[in-house]
Amino acid sequence: MRMNQPLKQSKALSEQEKLGWLRLSRTENVGPITFYRLVERYGSVGEALEALPDLSKRGGRSKPLKAPDESSVQREYDALREMGGEIVTAACDAYPIALGATDDAPPILSTFGDIKIANKNVIAIVGARNASLNGRKFAERLARELGGCEQTVVSGLARGIDTAAHKGSLSSGTIAVVAGGIDVVYPQENTALFEQIKESGLVIAESPLGVSPVARHFPKRNRIVSGLSRACVVVEATMRSGSLITARMAGEQGRDVMAVPGHPLDPRAQGPNHLIREGATLIRNADDILEIIRGFSGNALREPLKPIQSFTAAPANDEDVPQNAQETVLENLFFTPIALDELIRSCHLTIPVLQSVLLELELAGRIKREAGGRIALLADD
Repeated sequence: MRMNQPLKQSKALSEQEKLGWLRLSRTENVGPITFYRLVERYGSVGEALEALPDLSKRGGRSKPLKAPDESSVQREYDALREMGGEIVTAACDAYPIALGATDDAPPILSTFGDIKIANKNVIAIVGARNASLNGRKFAERLARELGGCEQTVVSGLARGIDTAAHKGSLSSGTIAVVAGGIDVVYPQENTALFEQIKESGLVIAESPLGVSPVARHFPKRNRIVSGLSRACVVVEATMRSGSLITARMAGEQGRDVMAVPGHPLDPRAQGPNHLIREGATLIRNADDILEIIRGFSGNALREPLKPIQSFTAAPANDEDVPQNAQETVLENLFFTPIALDELIRSCHLTIPVLQSVLLELELAGRIKREAGGRIALLADD
């Protein structure tokens, strides 16, 4: 089910407006989809911030949910600016078009470098951290060839294939999406590469400053890598690799998925070979990629933009929500994520009512939304 997002406005946001976006996006239990739902429901970030305590209590939270205070987000904003970085919101003209077309586009991006290159032709190259020498050489050459054909390469700054892809595309401008805060270089061995990308390319982070990357951050990073791109190329990956998660997300986002085949006895070839067997395009060189992506435009992914106050599905009024709606939704949820469309069919509730209930439950910390629109119960503490 497609979400309507307040991605653009006719004017640039002021610093004060950006701080409001920071406060809401940094609030506990407010993920990207919930962020947009709150703004849809209340018409502005300011009104949404005021509604948080009451909404979270209605969802069953014992202590009202509160946003970070203005001073804390001001410190984050000032610190980033002092480092030479910038905050880009989903309402800014500079926000990457292709990423903004995804349902769970980050409301806030911290950036170093030139954000404009994210609106050029972007190709994701991802793969194994423990990549072979041949795999690294191939990824670096592929990235260099794509850069020479006016394509921008995006990857995750990890060891192995990611590092090779960035090195190959440094001269043409490369995008590194990091899992932690934008001021935390991981792995540390890529510090010099990170600084080079800051100067000649673009570094992007969704997490607040100072956050060290942990396991749960990497799928969130991966959906940004795939969301920025018109196609995702996998070079070496085991069947348990995060690169396959990136490929799956790319497919869910409507991007082309491509893979470089490998020897059947090499565990690092199992991921790409599996993707090819499942329908991914087999890639031998940059020309194969360019042939597939010709004619793609990030603009085609985005529906016509509407003013922030205009929505096709109005939120339900409180009196329209049945008394047992929360109980019905919780009974149909599991700790294993299920698709939103499946939940709609199971609960027999209207979309506006279900949206309202999910909003309250997420703010109360009782459910979580995952990439691709899936929803799951959260275990009680």
